[in-house]
Amino acid sequence: MSGKIVLLNGPSSSGKSTLARAVQARIGEPFWHYSIDHLLAAGILPRSRIDNGEFPWPTLRPQFFDGFHRSIAALADGGNNLIVEHIVETRDWMTRLLLLLEHHDVFFVGIHCPLVELERRERERGDRRIGEARADFEVTHTFGIYDFQIDGTAPSDSTAAAVIDAWQRRTSPSAFVRMREGLRRAAT
Repeated sequence: MSGKIVLLNGPSSSGKSTLARAVQARIGEPFWHYSIDHLLAAGILPRSRIDNGEFPWPTLRPQFFDGFHRSIAALADGGNNLIVEHIVETRDWMTRLLLLLEHHDVFFVGIHCPLVELERRERERGDRRIGEARADFEVTHTFGIYDFQIDGTAPSDSTAAAVIDAWQRRTSPSAFVRMREGLRRAAT
């Protein structure tokens, strides 16, 4: 049996990690919290060799994200429920996710946050390249529709409760199903 996926999409510093932890702590079923940040923190990339230019990140980046997208499907195929944090940066990524997750129950959540707040958080965090939040802000929400949307500046307790309630009350067809149907119509 395939696992369920709550896919959180929002710009860098919009509150995805905080929301994911809050949802994971409250939802009535076991869910993994999964993100690129977790993979990076685990040291899977040869970071020092990328940083010194020996392995060019622009060459490795497409493969890294393709693998990440495929891993979401693989983990769900194993029966694992997932809360996935992501920043959908391109239409191609959105299309890839729609196709890779075709046989999965995906609840797509958009996290919105004013640019001034994203940039403030980015500066305070100190672990992001300045400008990432602005770049993400300009594109993140342009490639799809959502099952549910939240304000990333609201308290995580209330947003987690709202996400869980919306997830429990979700209806068909989901945003992912509707977007896939749109892709198929456009292809014919």
